[in-house]
Amino acid sequence: MFKENKDIYRALVAFDPDRLKEALEIAEERIGFSKGKVKCISVTKRADGQPDPRGIFWTKRANYKEVQVEDEVDEEEYTVFEELLEDTYFREVYDELTKHFKLGRVRILKLGSRTSLSFHRDPEKRVHVPIITNPGALMIVDDFATHMVADGSTYLVNTEKYHTATNGGDEDRVHIVATVIRTAEEQQSLDDLYAVYGGD
Repeated sequence: MFKENKDIYRALVAFDPDRLKEALEIAEERIGFSKGKVKCISVTKRADGQPDPRGIFWTKRANYKEVQVEDEVDEEEYTVFEELLEDTYFREVYDELTKHFKLGRVRILKLGSRTSLSFHRDPEKRVHVPIITNPGALMIVDDFATHMVADGSTYLVNTEKYHTATNGGDEDRVHIVATVIRTAEEQQSLDDLYAVYGGD
């Protein structure tokens, strides 16, 4: 099943898999997934209510040259929790994750059967909480592939490296995917520096 390495590993946080599925049903009923290859329900949004863009990433063309795709997103603006999900288990999940990570966008992403993402890299790491999956759903970072089990585990993935997700199964793959701006340890280091040297 799950194999880890330095780029994909289980974090210490875990959740109730049955409650995750119940919350997903509510989210689908109240909001529904967006259209497109990767379908999305935004869990957090900007205070100004602007739509959730895809965000900057890089990929390589057939000539192996890297190109930028999309525009930069200020992840720190995504601080407003979706009010239609306030009474769901996703609120507890979000509150617990924010004890361990400074988060940007938090989304529920659905990758359909027999599809994959582009091979790309992001400017930040991501936390994954699988809700629905199947043995054919794999996460690949560089040349390492593994299957993240939907047992309530939380996985930290180094998406600053080239990676893709592929779903070779007959069922959808649905994960909570959160942008990690900083881990709690990184934030504490910054706080310690500010305490010693000041903010400017």
